Amino acid sequence: MKTDSIFYELFLNLPDSLFSLLGLSPELAKEYQFTSQELKQLAKRIDGLFLPLNDDKPIYFVEVQFQKDENLYYRLFTEIFTYLGQYKPPQNFRAVVLWAKKSLDISLPPYYQEFKDSGKLTVIYLDELNSNTTDSIGVEIMKLIIAPQSQAKTQVEKLFSIAQQAEESSTKNQDIIELLEKILTYKFSNYSREELAKMFTLSDFKKTRFYQETYAEGKAEGKISIIPSLLKLGLTTEQIAQALELDIEIVHKIARNGES
Repeated sequence: MKTDSIFYELFLNLPDSLFSLLGLSPELAKEYQFTSQELKQLAKRIDGLFLPLNDDKPIYFVEVQFQKDENLYYRLFTEIFTYLGQYKPPQNFRAVVLWAKKSLDISLPPYYQEFKDSGKLTVIYLDELNSNTTDSIGVEIMKLIIAPQSQAKTQVEKLFSIAQQAEESSTKNQDIIELLEKILTYKFSNYSREELAKMFTLSDFKKTRFYQETYAEGKAEGKISIIPSLLKLGLTTEQIAQALELDIEIVHKIARNGES
């Protein structure tokens, strides 16, 4: 799995992560939609795009880079100005580049320097994120992604601590739990799921409200497992959600996964 795709999945599930990372109010996420957008002239898509719901907020273009790329800034600004020319949005824009570490960054071409000086371009080195625990689950997940294996256990424990205070919806909790498992599997590809559960005491996660709201101490998990069978029997998602007393969005997600 490509690391940048993990970040885009993180932004999709926790869009407030970007604004917390930039030192802005996470409440701003409520005024944005994280999406991708086709660029017809370039025959490609911009994957990291925060589109504001109102004209008074800037568009955020986000680029995640975990390897050396001498063309990154050229490509990023080409995509930005192609987007502006194609869609002609009324809003201003901001560009955010997330490098895994500072040593990967390249010298910013002089004709783009004014964007950095004016605040239109923000460059962040993920390995330099403050080591202190934040209130943002998303930022702490970013730290887990870039943490060396020797520090991953400590970072997971920090996430457990934050998760105890989380008040996300059950659907979002399930998505985040799946993302955490995906990150650990990706970082420790030589270990089995059982070995990872033992290493990171993932069973402790079930003690948190963050987990229990999703699985209701394991009961919801059993209900979720029978959703595909009920769908095959011809029941609608609404009927299944009502019968199993589940959030209808959970049923919709299982149904969509079954169709893919």
